[in-house]
Amino acid sequence: MFLLFRLVAAVVRIVVFVVRHWRAWPVVALVLFAVDAYRAHGWWPHVLVAVVLAAAGGCWWWRGRDSFHRHVVLRAVSVWRRWWVYRRQWHEVMSLCGLVKKYDGGEVVPRLLSVRCSYATDELMLRMPKGQNPEVYHKAARDLAYSFGTRHCRVFSTRRHPTPHRTGRLAVVLRLIDRVRLRDRPRQVWLVFIRRDPLTRIVAPLPVPARPDFTALPLGLREDLAAYCFRLLATHVLIGGATRMGKGSVIWSLLRALAAGIRSGLVRVWAIDPKGGMELAIGRPLFSRYVDDDWHRMAALLEDAVARMRARQQILRGKARVHTPTVDEPLIVVVIDEIAALLAYLPDSDIRTRIAQALGLLLSQGAGLGVLVVAATQDPRKEVVSVRDLFPTRIALGLTERGHVDLLLGDGARDRGALADQIPLSGKGVAYVLLDGQPEPARVRFSYLSDDVIRDMAATFPAPPETQPEPVIQPAPKPRASNGNGNGRHTYRPTPPKQAAPLLPPSLLNALDLNATNGSDPR
Repeated sequence: MFLLFRLVAAVVRIVVFVVRHWRAWPVVALVLFAVDAYRAHGWWPHVLVAVVLAAAGGCWWWRGRDSFHRHVVLRAVSVWRRWWVYRRQWHEVMSLCGLVKKYDGGEVVPRLLSVRCSYATDELMLRMPKGQNPEVYHKAARDLAYSFGTRHCRVFSTRRHPTPHRTGRLAVVLRLIDRVRLRDRPRQVWLVFIRRDPLTRIVAPLPVPARPDFTALPLGLREDLAAYCFRLLATHVLIGGATRMGKGSVIWSLLRALAAGIRSGLVRVWAIDPKGGMELAIGRPLFSRYVDDDWHRMAALLEDAVARMRARQQILRGKARVHTPTVDEPLIVVVIDEIAALLAYLPDSDIRTRIAQALGLLLSQGAGLGVLVVAATQDPRKEVVSVRDLFPTRIALGLTERGHVDLLLGDGARDRGALADQIPLSGKGVAYVLLDGQPEPARVRFSYLSDDVIRDMAATFPAPPETQPEPVIQPAPKPRASNGNGNGRHTYRPTPPKQAAPLLPPSLLNALDLNATNGSDPR
């Protein structure tokens, strides 16, 4: 009975091993078939098969180079790097980086599930041991990167690729399979190692979309060589970065993605350049309204945006929660190049108060009404940008201080991989942004638009003239004063006496030599 029990246990282990390594079945079958063919016919079948495969691969590479690289070359690189780079030293690296847990006299090592290589990155999916969370891997990211021979390692606690959209006859079956295959697994973590950094090169201007998709505007390139698509619909954007680190690249890339909508009237851009037009004046034809030299006009423009927002509230109340841009009711994007000049450094306190109130209303209510604010700043501190917390979307370019990263992207953003303070001066346009559904920031590089490209874009996609009259804010009617003779009530409010003398007793004034009646000069 004991031997029978051991035999059953061994069979169960073999079955579990075979099922767990089901991907190796074709390889095992191919090896067995090759050995049998060699015993029966020698090397000639193998040479013939190699020649046929080489010819078929050459034709495939000639006719469809992209698919050949995707299905053959990258998969071969993935297999090679999994076994030679990662599997060979996995236990050593995990132990030295402090990711191995000890339990019951033994060690529990994170399990490497898969390796997926692209042209620039290696994406590893692993299963954490019990007693760990993704924060441990965020802290060990730099150690892991240098241990495996790279300089950058990004940690993601959720899947980086969205669930595919299935259509066709087998869509129902495929959706059920995806529901099981792509279900949420909290113990899985994805490590992305950057083999070669594609963001060291300047990104050329991207093509202008024929019709802008406000949920996916192409603005640049991600570190895995995929296009970075930005969601502008129903959000406000705050761009933070030091001087000459690429804030203009973000603004002009966004305007280029909206250029077709600007020409058709689907998008109206209102621009404010407190720096006297040094940044935005070159693209003046793109803007429906533009101010760069008058603080009063800047405040009036923001108040007009508030009035336009309130007019839409009257139209959409009870009908829709999010505004849908049309030519009659376009998407209004208010672009402010340096918002700190309006909120902190403006010398006129009255105008500064008007601007702060208008921006507060726009940022708190305008996202769903199609009146959006895109602002840039060099200093993200709260005392400089008082409305910083009202921006849902934030982009961190190269920053000067370590603490500015968390101020701009939120607490803990730097620990999750947003090393914006370490972006070199040569990395202008490189930024960290938060993608939808991912708590970890992504590293992207926005396209660079030269002055000639901006001028050509402004001449090709000019904004039509403003056909809608500017909203006029009607002052609230003053209540009619009651004289007390009618039915209304008359409230007596005594007028406070005017204070002509200092609020100090005479004895104290004499002691301080401040009494002007003694004929002496005050001290």
